[in-house]
This record gives sequence, C-alpha cells and structure tokens, in this order.
Amino acid sequence: MPLNAAAVETLVAIVDHGTFEAAARALHLTPSAVSQRVRALEREVGRVVVRRGTPCEPTDAGAALVRWGRQVRLLEAEARASIGEETGPVVLDVAVNADSLATWFRDVLREVGRRGDLAVRLVVEDQAHSADLLRGGDTLAAVTSDPHPVQGCRSEPLGTLRYRPAATPDLAERHRRGRGTDWQRMPVVVFNAKDDLQHGFLRERGVTEPDVVHVVPTSADFHEAVRCGLGWGMLPTPQLDPDLEEGLLRTLAGRAHHDVALHWQRWRIESASLATLSDLVRAAAGEHLRPAAMIQR
Repeated sequence: MPLNAAAVETLVAIVDHGTFEAAARALHLTPSAVSQRVRALEREVGRVVVRRGTPCEPTDAGAALVRWGRQVRLLEAEARASIGEETGPVVLDVAVNADSLATWFRDVLREVGRRGDLAVRLVVEDQAHSADLLRGGDTLAAVTSDPHPVQGCRSEPLGTLRYRPAATPDLAERHRRGRGTDWQRMPVVVFNAKDDLQHGFLRERGVTEPDVVHVVPTSADFHEAVRCGLGWGMLPTPQLDPDLEEGLLRTLAGRAHHDVALHWQRWRIESASLATLSDLVRAAAGEHLRPAAMIQR
C-alpha cells in the first residue's frame, strides 16, 4: 500500500517548524487534524514517528519518512517546473561547515545567484557532524568530513582544506619560549564545543588544557578575533594567506598544518537540480581546495 503522502508531508512540517501547532499554521490545518494525521501514519507503519517535545524530533522510523517526504517534494517541484508551471525556484537544503561557507563555498552561492532557478537553504554545521543532518532527513546534501556514504546517499571527495596555526606577531613574541612557543600559557580561540582543531594540535604538543580558551562561534569573527590578538587559532589558508602577506598574522610551529578532507554527500535520486548544485560544488572545490583522489562511492 502506498504511503499516505499528506500524512508524511505533515510529519515533514512538524520537523521543519518544531511543533504540532506551528505545523498546523503552516499547513492551514487545526492542531487536532495534524495529530490525527500523525496517528494515522503511525498506525500505517506500525512505529512511533515523532517524539513530542520542544522541538519535536523524528524517531529513526520518522527520519526515514522525512527523507522520503523531502525527496517527493523535490521531485514534484522539478516535475511542475518541467511542464511550465510557475512554481518559483527549486529549494535545496544543504549542510556546510562554517569555514567552507566563509571561503570556497561562496563561489557556489555566487553561481546559484546568477541562475535564478535554484534556492538554497543552508544549515551551518561542523564538517564532522553534518552527515547526521542527512541521516535525519534535514538536508539533501552536505559538505562533510565523513567519507562513508549515509544510507541512500552517494559520496565523493572534494579536496582538503588546509589549516595552519597563526597569531599576531605581538602575541607570538609575548609567548615565545626559546625557539618555540609557550602553548600552555598562550591564549587560544576555538569555534565552539565541537571544534577540536586547536585542542588536537595542542595534545600533539603535550598540552591537554591551555590556561585561557576563548570561544568565538562564527567563522568571520573567529578570524577577526585572531587578527585582533585575542588568541591563536587554526585558520584555513584562504583566510590566512592574505594576512600573512600583509604581515598582520604569523604562522606558528614552522610548517605545521592540519588538512581536513572534505566530501560531498547527496541523496541518490535522479534530480536535475541536485545534479546542477553538485556540479557547482565540484567546480568551486576544484578551484580552491587542495586536490584529493577522485574516488567516487
């Protein structure tokens, strides 16, 4: 028996808007009608599909239905556009890490803006966690450091984004220890609790917890905090190189660096819009990232 498409669309609306009441407003239904649709869907599949809370979250079974619902929505939008309906641009939900968004991924946005037939809704998430958004059905594609395809997705390497430790010349001089750096006492800037770039670098040098840790949770402001001398940080080379040329920042620990391998994961469906976006991502990555072996999964 085919799934009840209206009930699945209701589940997607609950996940999108966070509550049954907000979903009801978006669908122009009563909260009671939304609840009835969800109960009917749960009877149909024999599983609980959503956890009530603030916000509501899909169960594992619900996440599979949300993915299916979003795929149907995408393919329906493309079908309507292909027969000449004025439906506006096709909307694509994409996860991308903040450093990519602040550097090479801007080329993707520029090209999407020139086309006019696509609209992107970006979710900013750490590259080590963005694949989770694919699993939950929140996005249909993601820039991720996870090379292993999420079920129902395909994965391809994009290249590596190189990070180097850097600080202002003044801060570096104040924490010089002989020919090296006093990593324990030198203040460090981190992006958020998920950001392990700096602490991983410190652990390699025998420091488990530096004396001063600043948290600056946006890529542009993180960069600016390092430029202001708040602390040292691992910066992607597209941000760092101009500052090195101008003498605003200095690299630390010689040629030390950390390369993050990035991958593009996308749903394995025949979507012209998704294929176009993938081409744009592939081209931008080829222009700005360090090469990776192009082994497609």
